[in-house]
Amino acid sequence: MFGIAFIGLLLHSRASVLKVDKTFVALHMPIDTSDVKNGINNLFLASVCGTNGAKLNPRALSFVQDFIIQNKQEMDEMKSWGHPYFKLIDGILNQYGLPTELKYLAVIESNLKPTAMSWVGAVGPWQLMPATARVLGLKVNRKVDERKNYYKSTKAAAIYLRDLYAELGDWLLVIAAYNGGTGNVYRAIRKSNSRDFWQLQNYLPAESRNHVKKFIATQYTFEGQGSVTTLTKDEATDQLSGSAMYVFNRKLNKEEQASAKTINISGKYFSSIISKYILMDETEFNRYNPDFDKVMASANNSYDLKLPADKMDLFVSNKYEILNESVQRLLLEADAANENKAVASISHK
Repeated sequence: MFGIAFIGLLLHSRASVLKVDKTFVALHMPIDTSDVKNGINNLFLASVCGTNGAKLNPRALSFVQDFIIQNKQEMDEMKSWGHPYFKLIDGILNQYGLPTELKYLAVIESNLKPTAMSWVGAVGPWQLMPATARVLGLKVNRKVDERKNYYKSTKAAAIYLRDLYAELGDWLLVIAAYNGGTGNVYRAIRKSNSRDFWQLQNYLPAESRNHVKKFIATQYTFEGQGSVTTLTKDEATDQLSGSAMYVFNRKLNKEEQASAKTINISGKYFSSIISKYILMDETEFNRYNPDFDKVMASANNSYDLKLPADKMDLFVSNKYEILNESVQRLLLEADAANENKAVASISHK
């Protein structure tokens, strides 16, 4: 798998290595980092990518390589002690229909620490500024600072990320805006005449530019591969299959997004059968869940089903019956296909 090969390629050397204060010191001989870089470049040029199809942009190769070498031990330790935090964050991101890989933003913002505080006054695991936190519904005063509350601050961050994505439509631009504000992103778009992060990055403040690269590198460190959140919109459209691209095609306003519920499902479901059981017009169902039948018919048949709250309650209540009827239809279609093949075979004799 690419994840194993990717991390292994970065860290293997004929020399043993020891991490000291985020630097690696050879015990017997220096590491030939040129071989490591060449190896990564060869991987990319050979179109080796993660199991989900996401490729690392070549302009990020050097940064990601250096980041993994310097931070992998610390990140490996975080995988263990940070598990409860990641589980909580995943649940809330799922609730808001957001990619769970966004949890790595909290890693680069605060190292998952609820008491983290920046020199400009950002506080908590998501490093929210006081004014932003209040707009998102958090209490911030002399007695109470809900930015330090993991559950409440994660919900606030999810709302913020959801709204940024609704505005910008590109996860790399969202990460840049989360760090430096939408004003800086729009300024970079105007100056570069492009909405591609890799084209406009040099028009962003250096901190925001590097924030995006740290986010990408952190995900590669934890996952061994990228995802829709490490790609520009055009890269994602070009590289990812329909199983990951439907998130771009949801046509919901902020009120609909806020009131909807999301659960991940897998199996041979059909949109028409779900629509029948939840008493929802099929066109409306497909507006909430674009490409549903295409994704569920693919090998990677997993989907973040999003529905209005009352319709989701009906789905959960009738889930067994919906799946059972869907499977029965699938079997009937398979029988019909086999019968047609048999008839065609006979007619050619």
